[in-house]
Amino acid sequence: MVLPRPAPGPTTLRVNGATHTVSEATPNTPLLYVLRNDLELNGPKYGCGLGQCGACTVLVDGQPTRACVVPVSVARDREVTTLEGLGNAASPHPIQRAFIDEQAAQCGYCLNGMIMSTKALLDRNPSPDDAVIHDALRFNLCRCGTHYEIVKAVHRAAQYLQDDKNR
Repeated sequence: MVLPRPAPGPTTLRVNGATHTVSEATPNTPLLYVLRNDLELNGPKYGCGLGQCGACTVLVDGQPTRACVVPVSVARDREVTTLEGLGNAASPHPIQRAFIDEQAAQCGYCLNGMIMSTKALLDRNPSPDDAVIHDALRFNLCRCGTHYEIVKAVHRAAQYLQDDKNR
């Protein structure tokens, strides 16, 4: 039996604090496609398309979520945060600044997922140890081998956030 495809129609999303209406997305369109193609947000990357590498990670209601395998319909009535929602080149978020300061990237393809997963981690645990960091980032793949620098960047980000909180 062949099931009918859902018809495209308007979808309203809340992304990075703003409401967006996307007119031609079917309910089962991957959230990643809508973010990149319709909203022109290029922080989340297409990596594996299977939810295994983490390059497409966004936060949905604060939880790290693989945008390549989550249908856009799941994101309705939820807050989606992408890398662009944290900061920008002129005013980077403390986590972004820490990753820059620690030179935690070579090719940079994994950084979106690493930073977004770090954001979720530090929101729930502002002082993680190495084991907690490794556990939180275990599903984010970095093929360039900057794992040591990434862990240092998470520690530095935690310090930056603590310093900002104490000001």
